[in-house]
Amino acid sequence: MSAAPYVHEQVALRLAGLAQRYTPMRQALVATLADAGRPLSIPEILAADIELPQSSAYRNVTALIDAGVVRRVSGVDDHGRFELAEELAGHHHHLACGRCGNVEDVAPSPRLERAMAEAARVVAEEQGYVVTGHQFDLVGLCPDCRGATG
Repeated sequence: MSAAPYVHEQVALRLAGLAQRYTPMRQALVATLADAGRPLSIPEILAADIELPQSSAYRNVTALIDAGVVRRVSGVDDHGRFELAEELAGHHHHLACGRCGNVEDVAPSPRLERAMAEAARVVAEEQGYVVTGHQFDLVGLCPDCRGATG
């Protein structure tokens, strides 16, 4: 269980608020997602040496989503990927490979965040919205797939 103690405390509190237990399997799932540094698919979670059937992995991930602990990340393929909620993992963005489907976390720079804030302000002004947050995903080719294209 290598995720920060704060993360496990918050997860336990959120689950308790829904009358759910923070079981050892859920603790292992949270630790796996926290340590990954990128969103993971269920097969990737299972490959991380968590001993549970695939159906149990889906059930536990769904319970963690319902508790607001985990969120589903959309990629460019049909595979769902999962990561800890932003309140637990920190604010970040994603780079997704359009060929292999890999999704990686990107720590936002102050320059990027200023540009995003300005873009959000313009869109909100034009559409009459109040922007309360943002998610930013870029699609391209990862280094491995770029190398394969020559």
